[in-house]
Amino acid sequence: MTIQQNLLKFVTRTNWILFCIASVLGYIFAPSKFAIGIISGGLIVTINFHLLYKTLKKSLTPPHLASHNVVLAKYYARFMVSGFIIFILISGHYVNPVGLFIGLSVVVASIMIATILEFKKLIFKEAI
Repeated sequence: MTIQQNLLKFVTRTNWILFCIASVLGYIFAPSKFAIGIISGGLIVTINFHLLYKTLKKSLTPPHLASHNVVLAKYYARFMVSGFIIFILISGHYVNPVGLFIGLSVVVASIMIATILEFKKLIFKEAI
């Protein structure tokens, strides 16, 4: 496996782990709207991450190369749908915005963890 595949696998797995941990902790320790915000935000961002992966993989595989315009159109369509869902959740007072923000940060947190671990590997590899 290449470094990129390992990183993608790590980030994908960490997304779900962080999502589950944040959801359970939110459900146990926070009010229901806050917990629903964490769960909603985590689902939105994690599903978007997986859909982006599928779009890029399908578009960049040699037999079926797609135009960059198609990739961008799909990206912006997902972005608008996500924005509309977030708007409905916040304007309808279904979720706590801070909980939603925490849920939406799941992918960013997993990417940051992966980056820190890779830098750590590089630093300790250089020290040896």
